[in-house]
Parts: sequence; structure tokens; C-alpha cells
Amino acid sequence: MGGEGKVFTLAEVSVHNTPQDCWLIINEKVYDVTKFLEDHPGGDEVLLSATGKDATDDFEDVGHSDSARDMMKEYYVGEIDASTIPKKTKYIPPKQPHYNQDKTSEFIIKLLQFLVPLAILGLAVGIRFYTKTT
Repeated sequence: MGGEGKVFTLAEVSVHNTPQDCWLIINEKVYDVTKFLEDHPGGDEVLLSATGKDATDDFEDVGHSDSARDMMKEYYVGEIDASTIPKKTKYIPPKQPHYNQDKTSEFIIKLLQFLVPLAILGLAVGIRFYTKTT
């Protein structure tokens, strides 16, 4: 193609997002896959949904064959200016208090420590009352 070696920004590549003009960014390289849309085994929607962003993860997650990777050479149009692609941030889950599974058993023990002596006291009073009345 006529653009080999050219460096594009993300904004420049992002405008190529239609079935008539579809460009992808994979491994910091830019590919014009417009002619391949109809032949793509996953359908054109897969390729169109990957426009306007770095599609490297999408491409790698599928596990493309060596022949598919070789085929990419004919669609190559240039490189992407990596400074125009937003950096991926690693997801860090919010801090949460440690969950103590033993809280339930601690509650049951404290409840029993209160109820068992109370039951014993009640039983003692009941026996004493019963023996006095008979």
C-alpha cells in the first residue's frame, strides 16, 4: 500500500471505522482491513468493533494462526504513534475490610455463654420451686 512506514496518531486511525474504510491497530502497527471485512471468519462486526482503539488484546485473545499473521502483511499501512494511545491501567480492586468467617461462631459462643448459665439458673429455680410445692 502507499502508506508503508508512515506514522499515524490514534485520532487519524479512529476516523477509519466504517465498512467502506476500516483500519485497525495491532501491536503498534496500523492495518487497512477494508478489503478483508467480507472474508474475515468472525464476520465484519468483529473487526469494526475493534476500530478506534488498540485492538492488540482482541487479536491475541482469539489466538490467530501463523497464516493469519502472515496475511496481515498485505494490509499494513504504517505505525501508530504510541504516545497517542491511552495507557492501560491495571485494575486495582477497592480496599475492603477483611472478612472474618469466624464472626458467626464468635457470636454463637457469646450467645451460649449468656444463655447456658441463664438456663441452669432457671432450672435450679424451677427445681427448688417444684420441691417446695410438693
